[in-house]
Amino acid sequence: MTEPGAAGDMERDTPPDSRIPRNGGHFASPGHAEVLTGHAEASPGHSASPRAQRRTGLLVTLVLGGLTALPPLSMDMYLPSLPAVTTALRSPAATVQLTLTACLLGMALGQLAVGPMSDKWGRRRPLLIGMVVYVLATAVCAFAPNVELLVGFRLLQGLAGAAGIVIARAVVRDLYDGVAMARFFSTLMLISGVAPIIAPLIGGQILRFTDWRGVFVVLTAVGTLLTVLVLRQLPETLPAERRHDGGLGQALRTMRGLLGDRMFTGYLLAGSFAFAALFAYISGSSFVIQDIYGASPQTFSLLFGLNSVGLVAVGQFNGKVLVGRVPLDRALGVGLAVIVVAAVALLLMTCGVFGPVGLVPVAVALFVLMSAMGLAMPNTNAQALMRTPNAAGSASALLGTGQFLIGAVASPLVGIAGGHTAVPMALVQVSCAVLAIGCFLALCRPWRGAAATVAE
Repeated sequence: MTEPGAAGDMERDTPPDSRIPRNGGHFASPGHAEVLTGHAEASPGHSASPRAQRRTGLLVTLVLGGLTALPPLSMDMYLPSLPAVTTALRSPAATVQLTLTACLLGMALGQLAVGPMSDKWGRRRPLLIGMVVYVLATAVCAFAPNVELLVGFRLLQGLAGAAGIVIARAVVRDLYDGVAMARFFSTLMLISGVAPIIAPLIGGQILRFTDWRGVFVVLTAVGTLLTVLVLRQLPETLPAERRHDGGLGQALRTMRGLLGDRMFTGYLLAGSFAFAALFAYISGSSFVIQDIYGASPQTFSLLFGLNSVGLVAVGQFNGKVLVGRVPLDRALGVGLAVIVVAAVALLLMTCGVFGPVGLVPVAVALFVLMSAMGLAMPNTNAQALMRTPNAAGSASALLGTGQFLIGAVASPLVGIAGGHTAVPMALVQVSCAVLAIGCFLALCRPWRGAAATVAE
């Protein structure tokens, strides 16, 4: 079935790539099982043992997880150092804050460049170049003599680090399809969900033994280790025959075609607005829990950790239990609906509809909201990428850029009314949650059944 217009012209009942199975649980092409285990060139009769295949598959999973965790490590490990940077470089706090903004902006824009490059040249070359530049930029940050140079190389660090985010998603799309892809995204959430929990703790411990420059030294070491692992353990997952020719014009046409597909855009916007609600929590939860509800920093850290554990646990429940038994759109719809309900409850509490409330009800609402992200985030990524077997890099770039840009716009709105009320945070979360489920229902139309693949 097709619909009139550009979006409708792109939808087909039959996927254009017959190598992609529609049973939802296996590799995306015949050779990719061997690619994942590292034995694509092994001769018949000399296949690897199941133990060796599991070990190699685990290494690939850890490498992709490390690439996905690098952005939160680069951002959150640095947070405890901000006051020290302000003092050491004799710069205003607002200027030092630009070091965070520059890194975030670089990660958003870098994905737009690296994604199409990986569709043209394969995954390994752009990823390795990006990782090498990330390591060099991070090393320069460790020795930056002034805040201007630090801001500039934090921007470069973000641009280069974006290669890990976008290509990790594209590699998953190369290797998996359907149910298996959704399960793998849930596994990656286990790693990327833990990173924001431990990153500030690691950063704080580093400051006990050295100054803020030591944080960048550790990030340089982490980047170097990941670069070596990518070089040795991550094979090329995009065969030459599936790569795209053409330059910037072809990349722009591919992205325009993806955005012209109604369902892809629906999943992109649903995931981006859900991610913005998550960003609003990260930006505002500290002053809401500590300044407004009087919790200690230790209590805040405990609640932040519990919320992250909830997100990871639900993500694993999604991947291990729901995927394969429940349609992905149904799980996604339930996740978005729970986010809306939790955000509305939080807004009503902060507005005083239920009278004075303490920390416990607010903490419960935030826990439910964060946990439901474990249903929303992996399933939006999986459903969007399932529609784009032949442009996974460009699709991954659009997904990541949308999440970071919308999240970056939503975050400052949390503090628009100052630090004496939690209403702005709750209002931003309600708005983002309603927009997420609205885009999902209006554009994806889950009641119509399985999505067709975009013809590229």
